[in-house]
Amino acid sequence: MTRIKRGSIARRRRAKTRLFASGARGAHSRLTRLIAQQTIRALASAHRDRDKKKRDFRRLWITRINGVIRQNVLSYSYSQLITNLKKEQLLLNRKMLAQIAISNRNCLSIIYSAIIILETKEEGQK
Repeated sequence: MTRIKRGSIARRRRAKTRLFASGARGAHSRLTRLIAQQTIRALASAHRDRDKKKRDFRRLWITRINGVIRQNVLSYSYSQLITNLKKEQLLLNRKMLAQIAISNRNCLSIIYSAIIILETKEEGQK
């Protein structure tokens, strides 16, 4: 039986992993063991940061909405707005509200002033 050399196969396999770590600095993009470690670390970071990105955007949206609301009405807050939106069953999520707050502040003020009016009517009926 003839001897089979696997050098080309191993090189191809290492080249594939090298492509993934090509942006790393120093030996992390050149040495095979470090490339493997860097790949695992990069994938773990990517997985973790996908969830973190969602949290960060939610915080940003809440901050934007709260800023616009408090700028116009002093005694009204973000938490009151969200509570009243849920009571009135208006299907506006935080992302949409933040977009409205940035692009057209008057529209957002119309929304929460209408909610305040509805809330005062309900309190008057009780």
